[in-house]
Amino acid sequence: MLTLSNVKKRFGEHEVVKGITLNIEKGEAFGLLGPNGAGKSTTISMICGLIPYQEGDIFVDGLSVKNNPQLVKKKIGVVPQDIALYPTMSAIDNLIFWGRMYGLKNKEAKTRAKEVLELVGLTDRAKDKIATFSGGMKRRINIGAALMHKPELLIMDEPTVGIDPQSRNHILETVKSLNEQGMTVIYTSHYMEEVEFLCKRIAIIDHGQLIASGSKKELCSRISGGTVLQLLADQVKPKFLEQLKALEEVENVKVDQETNIEVILQNNKDLLADIVLLSNKSGIKLQQIQLREPNLETLFLQLTGRTLRD
Repeated sequence: MLTLSNVKKRFGEHEVVKGITLNIEKGEAFGLLGPNGAGKSTTISMICGLIPYQEGDIFVDGLSVKNNPQLVKKKIGVVPQDIALYPTMSAIDNLIFWGRMYGLKNKEAKTRAKEVLELVGLTDRAKDKIATFSGGMKRRINIGAALMHKPELLIMDEPTVGIDPQSRNHILETVKSLNEQGMTVIYTSHYMEEVEFLCKRIAIIDHGQLIASGSKKELCSRISGGTVLQLLADQVKPKFLEQLKALEEVENVKVDQETNIEVILQNNKDLLADIVLLSNKSGIKLQQIQLREPNLETLFLQLTGRTLRD
């Protein structure tokens, strides 16, 4: 459904995408991950034909984005991170408007808008203005707008940012259902659990390069070592973190939510005694210690040196 062949993009002298090659099959749910500034958004913009690329080519269902931009755009539905709706218009009028922009005739757009409202679970709010909607409801209509023309490829850029759990679950279940019905989905998110729930294959981009691609199992098999220590401390001191990083078998250390410390080990060597000794010397009380298998978050940190939310 989508092929990127040695695609490069420069802004002036700065190369932000450095020869990405990638294939996504029809009917696939594909996760695209990368820290901020990695080139992920630029890559998506090039796929959608919003910005040109200097080298290589991008094909959507066999059509070159460079040579057939209008035909390609008819095959793609885009859900941007920012809400692309008119707040003073009703939900159904927004959908009809975007349907017409995608080339649907008026009667067809009205019929499709009703179908989409049912799909996103907001039929009862059809005539209410977008300005009266919660953040989660706006995002559901934002997705609905991208579905008006029944695209073959749906590209979703952070579709669940800042919304309530109920709307988030509804969006995830809707996307999963669309994919199961045969729609190809490219999904980007800062929430790794969403990508794991939806996507069979995943690619990680950093510094404009594709640094890993494959299934969750294939990617996690690349992690050096096989143990992650999860520490819950009463406090975190910079010196203690530096001492942890200095231990010979420690691959990386990250702090999440102020007092959760994740220690990635290069192998299965038992460093528990050394870590407890360091914490005691630093005046830090470890309230909980847990061993777990490495996951995609671990791999991401190991490959990029950053967490997904950095």
